[in-house]
Amino acid sequence: MPLYMSLLVEHSLSPSMIRGQGYDGASNMRGEVNGLKTLIMNDTPRAYYIHCFAHQLQLILVAVAKKNDTCGWLFEIFANLLNVIGVSCKRRDMLRQSQAQHVAQALEVGEIDSGTGLNQELGLKRPGDTRWGSHFKCLLNIINLFPSIVDILVYIGKHGSSENKFKAQIVLCSLESFDFIFMAHLMLTILGYTNDLCVALQRKEQDIVNAMGLVNSTKNVLQKMREQGWETLLHKVTSFSTKHKVEVPSMDALYVPQGRSRRFVEQATNLHHFRVGIFFGSD
Repeated sequence: MPLYMSLLVEHSLSPSMIRGQGYDGASNMRGEVNGLKTLIMNDTPRAYYIHCFAHQLQLILVAVAKKNDTCGWLFEIFANLLNVIGVSCKRRDMLRQSQAQHVAQALEVGEIDSGTGLNQELGLKRPGDTRWGSHFKCLLNIINLFPSIVDILVYIGKHGSSENKFKAQIVLCSLESFDFIFMAHLMLTILGYTNDLCVALQRKEQDIVNAMGLVNSTKNVLQKMREQGWETLLHKVTSFSTKHKVEVPSMDALYVPQGRSRRFVEQATNLHHFRVGIFFGSD
């Protein structure tokens, strides 16, 4: 008797009564040869398979985002950053120490509040395309750890081995650019809305009618952001850049890409590039 069948029998569940099955799309679950979906449907053909709503949304969002050149550039920086800092226990310890120092300084001048659950230790973990919320959490931590990350990259860029030294300098050059900060805040806002949707979709009591309503609500929020959120986003990006001593370009000046050739971008003003080309996504 197959293992999954034994488990059903153990809990007094009859396979003949199965009408539906739902989980993520991993090969060991939905595989056409030996996946759990196939094994169950061989015995119970009427058991419809439903791909987890939240998992589907995660895969779609990541796939669509990576097809966009600017988003792909952002994710590539994430990967390079994690390769420089995340692969070493020593560097992760340095990041924690730097974070603690910045938190202490912020508390001293009253920039942040203290209390239960606040100012938790953060880290950098590699996001996964099948783990919902991992890209959102990674991006959120990078924004919150920005000054500490810069400290570590500067240290590696000065005192690391030859290979790591140049990698750190290249990553730091991209991080300390208005392009990166703009894209990071834009994606953080978008992924924040979709993350709320996913949390709702993963509730056990969720039904398809309510799920579609939640999807429509999220689409409306994103559309409203697209129509009315430019000034708010630009203010956040400008404030963050000024705080961390990153040059804010004049919106009337011609756009000069950071870390990429001008051959791959349209010749336009900064305002047109960031607002029309990226925020509205017309290109």
